[in-house]
Amino acid sequence: MAKLRTGIIAALDVGSAKICCLIAHMNAEGGIRVIGVAQQASAGVRNGSVIDMEATQNAILTAISAAEELAGERIDRIFVNLSGGAIYSHIQEIEVSIAGHPIAATDIQRARERNFQIEQPEDRDLIHCLPVGYSIDGNRGIRDPRGMFGEQLGVSFHRINAAPGPVRNLKNCVARCHLDIEEVVVSPYASGLSCLVEDEKDLGVTLVDMGGGTTTIAVFYDGQVVFADSIPVGGGHVTNDVARGLSTPVVHAERMKILYGSAVPSQSDDNEIIDVPLVGEDDHNQPNHVPRSILTGIIRPRIEETFELVRERMEISSADRVSGRRLVLTGGASQLHGVPELAGMVLEKQVRIGRPLRISGLAEATSGPAFSTCAGLLRYGVEKYAGTIEDAPANENAPVSRIARIGQWLKESF
Repeated sequence: MAKLRTGIIAALDVGSAKICCLIAHMNAEGGIRVIGVAQQASAGVRNGSVIDMEATQNAILTAISAAEELAGERIDRIFVNLSGGAIYSHIQEIEVSIAGHPIAATDIQRARERNFQIEQPEDRDLIHCLPVGYSIDGNRGIRDPRGMFGEQLGVSFHRINAAPGPVRNLKNCVARCHLDIEEVVVSPYASGLSCLVEDEKDLGVTLVDMGGGTTTIAVFYDGQVVFADSIPVGGGHVTNDVARGLSTPVVHAERMKILYGSAVPSQSDDNEIIDVPLVGEDDHNQPNHVPRSILTGIIRPRIEETFELVRERMEISSADRVSGRRLVLTGGASQLHGVPELAGMVLEKQVRIGRPLRISGLAEATSGPAFSTCAGLLRYGVEKYAGTIEDAPANENAPVSRIARIGQWLKESF
């Protein structure tokens, strides 16, 4: 993390609706101050995955160049998010013998090595390998076992995988922009780092990041992320539903969704009339007029379906057992009127809208839910550098060598 040591850190959010780049300065206390920000309409990305390499590369270059110019810095390494690619997560339990001696970091590293020795499915790339819980001789709930005594050390690793194709396409696009990827971070994990407060993460919370092409989910419990998933439905699908349902161009459908759209009906919907330009009609012709209730009737089923899918994924994974009563919505699509109310009804949780926290230098226009993932990438980089996140990079698929273990022992001892 050479750039981090100079105090400069960069993040790139490659989404289906927009591409955002943040460049920030990190101080000695871990504070983050954004000095460069830029966003660009996304191109070549659908449902969180790259479908046009050249278009995506050009959009990334435009966003990064604008952020560099504003910051007055040149970057060569960057943290990148992953929102598509069939994200899959599960908890892997590993036990190692400690033979009664005080537990050291090398014992945890042995458990990590044994975890990496487990055969990885060929159709999956490992994105994260996070220790989320420890036990000693079957006693669970231990946050830091170092210095404690026992016979068997148990470590629960949260492994987050993704399909290799989307991951490699994303890395290739960034490499074509002459940038090295510091790490790839799944979107809901990054968003949780930027939007959630410590009490939420400790007591149990569900974070739902509603993007343009995907809706991603993360469950935090006991201070750690214990579940992550991705659903290929987002705000862009709502826009397309409106465009098809009202026979209007996509641009006008997006405008109507933002200005008049709602996920819950109101008493005045039948009396409020909106102008709907028809596809192929001359702009000078008289537009079509429809009541707002028709627009609401198109939007609500798609949003309701999205939250039903979220509930289904959580029930299948059993993540709903630790997810608590708190739901935090973030992402650009979460700003649609009525979405929090509908989420509360479908998922039966207390809902709030999440925005980036503990980060300075963001203007009002870039401090909303749509920028949670990018801000979270900065937070991930700072915490990884500070050592508060024990994550394995995606390319760490082999055990650490004996020389590396000796080096670790020397650091601990001297």
